[in-house]
Amino acid sequence: MIQELSIENFLSFRDKVEFSFEATKDNAFEDYQVVEVAPNVRLLRFAIIFGANASGKSNVLKAFDFLKDFWFEAHESVDEETGVIPFLLDRDTPQQPSKFQLKFWVNGIRYWYLLSLNDKFVENETLYYYKQNSHQPTKLFERTFVDGQSTIKFNSSAVKISNVALEELTLKCLPNVSFFVARNQVNISLPIIDAARDWMRDKVLPYIGPTTELFEYAGRRIFDDTSLKDYLLSFIHRADFNISEILSEKSEEKLPNGIAKLFLESEDDSIPMSIKDHIRETGSLPRLKTRFQHSVSNKRGSETYVLPTSLQSEGTQRTIGIEAAIFEAIKLQAFLTIDEIESSLHPDLVEYIIEQFLKTQDKSQLLVTTHYDPLLNTVDDLLRKDSIWFTEKDHSGNSNLYSLVEFSGLNKLSSYQRSYRNGKFGALPNIR
Repeated sequence: MIQELSIENFLSFRDKVEFSFEATKDNAFEDYQVVEVAPNVRLLRFAIIFGANASGKSNVLKAFDFLKDFWFEAHESVDEETGVIPFLLDRDTPQQPSKFQLKFWVNGIRYWYLLSLNDKFVENETLYYYKQNSHQPTKLFERTFVDGQSTIKFNSSAVKISNVALEELTLKCLPNVSFFVARNQVNISLPIIDAARDWMRDKVLPYIGPTTELFEYAGRRIFDDTSLKDYLLSFIHRADFNISEILSEKSEEKLPNGIAKLFLESEDDSIPMSIKDHIRETGSLPRLKTRFQHSVSNKRGSETYVLPTSLQSEGTQRTIGIEAAIFEAIKLQAFLTIDEIESSLHPDLVEYIIEQFLKTQDKSQLLVTTHYDPLLNTVDDLLRKDSIWFTEKDHSGNSNLYSLVEFSGLNKLSSYQRSYRNGKFGALPNIR
């Protein structure tokens, strides 16, 4: 589970900010929204960020997504950029490194990951862990940039590695990639490091934005996983979508030779290699058709009709896509980010999606952003105070990130939404 992320000189965050899933001593919704990962370490399963347009709330989510991509994205050439984007509204910051620190827990072990890099190379990458009952971190490895190349040093008291393996790791650790890219290319056993690596790979799910195409993903998963289909049918039935069945079937579309060649020669990363292999073997493009059975009551009684995806509303499609992603997060006990969760959805449905997630008792975590401030009125009824965050951009273009619990006198407020609208918490558009 994620405990804390700090960001500095990344996108709209010039100055260092910290986001945290650490719970306060508040015992509201303790059984479902708080997980005790170690004695006296209590982490939240959910957090939500409010803020004006362009205030930086999406960039918090993009920081997590950048790390996920960077950890495992290989480059063929040292000339390729790392992909990091520093704060650009300043003369100095583009020449300075972007910095990230992530604290997370894996199987009761706390890790601390630090990364400092620019668009050309990694300046420093370090991983620590905490031994049981110890408050002092133990370094596992440190990777630095010396004389134009990456140098990796392991803590010999914590990690055993041969000189041959170290030399191979160093050779494969290009200046513009993560240590974990190199580690995945070397056949060695590094148990304490690999536990963190596996968590990074499997437990941090891709970022979901307002325009992310989720429905096709959901259709593929429904076809392969009957438990997901049952989960979605239960959800949409309770949410009163009038859908009684989801029907999925695969078909083959024969491709003309010229079109097949275009697919096979395409460098588009969104076309999976499995699809290319299928086209190469069969000359056909696999298609998945998803249709929905609707139950209605009319003068003739109860009837059912099957409608194609194209006749389902954007809200229906996005709901199914979001719920498929949430199902995956719960199934994997993973971390998921959803930007502008209210996009194309009715406000009551947004609350219901959050409520259903929070009723699950596990170690999955969900971080969302929203413009829908009536959710603030669910504090103490649905949401905890420490799960509420705000972003606000100052006159220099720098984004600030802060928590609701930083404000005093919260127990005296009759309406959190009204207080927010009246400017008590900031994070409002500056409309003149």
